[in-house]
Amino acid sequence: MNYPNGKKQANSQTNAWSNTGKAYGNRGMTLEEDINATNSFYLDSEIAVIHKKPTPVQIVKVNYPKRSAAVITEGYFKQASTTDYNGIYRGKHIDFEAKETKNKTRFPLANIHEHQLNHMRAVQKHGGISFLLIRFAQLDETYFFPAENLFQYWDDKLKGERKSLPYQVIKNSGYLIPFQFQKRIDYLAVIDKLYF
Repeated sequence: MNYPNGKKQANSQTNAWSNTGKAYGNRGMTLEEDINATNSFYLDSEIAVIHKKPTPVQIVKVNYPKRSAAVITEGYFKQASTTDYNGIYRGKHIDFEAKETKNKTRFPLANIHEHQLNHMRAVQKHGGISFLLIRFAQLDETYFFPAENLFQYWDDKLKGERKSLPYQVIKNSGYLIPFQFQKRIDYLAVIDKLYF
């Protein structure tokens, strides 16, 4: 098969479909890469403006091996970051955290930090839309999990109860997002159903 750059695809195993008909196009891709590609599609199509937030870093030491090549050798995080992504869609503030787990049966709440959860509560309180995108890597499934569904489990964890979200809870209270070609993780389709 010829590709736009005129070169033949080297690895036949990168085929988008297996014998079972299941899409394998996202194998090896991280959740972040899939979200970034989806957000680029949203932006290019003028659907939404959503970006990954940069983590604020204080640079302490820089080496200059060449005049044109600076190398940062020491730095630290200025402050705890909030959530991974934010932006605007249909006049609403969108704010979410993206997490991957290799666990097949649960999502550990230790993957979320208290300041992130507090930020999500504040976004909800002020009329924004906040949620988690959770990928079960071993199952090749990505779920949209509304922040309001998360808060009770977090509060229970602080009281000494469960320290994880069972897979079945996420499956029943969340929304499976099927993988697509251009909109790899089309989380706005879920937002349309839930909020508009």
